[in-house]
Amino acid sequence: MTNPITSKPYFFCGIGGSGMLPLAQILNGLGADVAGSDRSFDQGRTPEKFATLERQGFRLFPQDGSGITSADQVLVASAAIEDTVPEIRRAKELGLERLTRAELLARLFNDAPQSIAVGGTSGKSTTTAMLGWIMHHAGHAPTIMNGAVMKNFKSPERPFASATVGDGGLFVSEVDESDGSIALYQPSVALLLNVSLDHKSMDELRQLFGDFLKRADRGVVNADDTEAFRLVAQAKEPLTFGIANGCAALGVVEGSIVDEPTRQSAIIVDRRDGGEHRLAIGMPGRHNLSNALAAIAAANAAGVAVADAVAALADFKGLARRFDIVGTSENGITVIDDFGHNPEKARATLKTLKSHEGRVIAFFQPHGYGPLRQMGHELAQTFAEELSPDDVTLLCDPVYFGGTVDRSEGSERIVKLIEEAGGSAQHLPTREECGDRIVQMAQPGDRVVVMGARDDTLTGFAEALLGRL
Repeated sequence: MTNPITSKPYFFCGIGGSGMLPLAQILNGLGADVAGSDRSFDQGRTPEKFATLERQGFRLFPQDGSGITSADQVLVASAAIEDTVPEIRRAKELGLERLTRAELLARLFNDAPQSIAVGGTSGKSTTTAMLGWIMHHAGHAPTIMNGAVMKNFKSPERPFASATVGDGGLFVSEVDESDGSIALYQPSVALLLNVSLDHKSMDELRQLFGDFLKRADRGVVNADDTEAFRLVAQAKEPLTFGIANGCAALGVVEGSIVDEPTRQSAIIVDRRDGGEHRLAIGMPGRHNLSNALAAIAAANAAGVAVADAVAALADFKGLARRFDIVGTSENGITVIDDFGHNPEKARATLKTLKSHEGRVIAFFQPHGYGPLRQMGHELAQTFAEELSPDDVTLLCDPVYFGGTVDRSEGSERIVKLIEEAGGSAQHLPTREECGDRIVQMAQPGDRVVVMGARDDTLTGFAEALLGRL
């Protein structure tokens, strides 16, 4: 029987974006006709990404409206995109159906017989990848929608594996609260990681996440997060997990955590039957142990034995740009590539680095002038509080891809705020100048972390730094 969702042709405006690309890949894998355009494609940035998309059967067009040719097409575009963009104008002229990324994802997700949604204000991508790998390992052939490249599913043919297409029986996805679109999903299992101030007020978040748990057949909740745990009564058949909260159904045996610079282990306890299982994951940091526990709990709520879920994570390879260790130079300088771009994510990365010996050189590329204005003060506090006086923070100018954004306040303000809060920071306008400074100052035993979002070329910058060091 023809699936009405995949029987239409789709056109993605901004097809190379971290949210759009996996969705386009899923539709393509399900047999839909998918085309798209992207400003980066027109500007010649990340040509290897677009060459890969063309090899996978995507038709790419300049962002001039030439790809919009039929009223039968469905336009997938951000709700925030300007009406002056040629595709939007052309779509309006022809009367195309228009969907946001979240609306299309919700259609695909809700169409699956079984579904697991990962919600929360941080840790979603890592937990979704862990959960997807567990379900794959257990033979469930899941379709997985993620915002980051999952190394377990990456191959030379599929270097941008931020999504994978299964047999149609199970859909695993992270779901977003920042735009309120979490309300569109009807999950079999709803996993709630944490609730903290981000894009919405706490009252709005409590309402959104509470309703999220209510709609699901089963709710899985982090008992260590006070705000999340308060919502447990909203969940049907709740299953709780937590490292510190002894009331949680799935927990960690006290004193069993062994935390190393690049990996960790712990004994997981299932307090429902007393079973104990040794977990080993190739990622450091207490937040990643919590993410692993969350993935185990959600998989168990979906029918996978705790022992099988724990065993699967021994082979979990992590995510690109999520505390991604690029390598260590011959003289002992380690380079790490990381997506940390808001205060909470940056804090988790810096805490993990500072839990082990060695100086930290943190390079931060802000992902836009607007976000820097909005969260600059909190970011400065994070770098000042988590790093010691011996550590160094380097900032280049924010990413700017064109448009009418106010560029009057940039990285200089953040450097000033870090210094006022007692930290050590420097501003150099270009990324290249920052790279030269890092090569000059780095010493054996240092960890160099490259941080930032919305720019695929940061990984190449981190790899080049390692080569120079």
